[in-house]
Amino acid sequence: MTYRHEMLRPDQNFMLRLREALEASWDRQTAYRAVEQAGNPALGQCYPTSRVVQHYYPATEIIKGKVWTGESEEIHFWNGLPVGDEWYHIDLSWQQFPTGSVVQEFVVLDRQDLGDGEATIQRCALLLQRVEDYFRGLSQSLPP
Repeated sequence: MTYRHEMLRPDQNFMLRLREALEASWDRQTAYRAVEQAGNPALGQCYPTSRVVQHYYPATEIIKGKVWTGESEEIHFWNGLPVGDEWYHIDLSWQQFPTGSVVQEFVVLDRQDLGDGEATIQRCALLLQRVEDYFRGLSQSLPP
């Protein structure tokens, strides 16, 4: 089965729709350690978000980095797209950090050796299923 969003993927606006779908799909069940903070739905969502982005954009890699928030150092995950010798960074959960936060260092993870535990695999699968359901709902509401 092909969903309408799959046909639209080359559209430059797909990334915006993906971000919208992710944000609509986040909750404590998809968050790391079921963390929640009022007004900060992206908190704890970085790893499953990076896995969903990689699902739709398979040329991207997952990046693990350290972010200084001005008060603490936090581990964070996002995507990178290698183009020649350059990396283009794609981070759809950066908004979890306060303004002025900075990446201090990062490494590109080996996609063949992510070492995800069962709980992480389940969180990623749940987020992907919700995003697919979101897109399915969109495709049903679009004219043929």
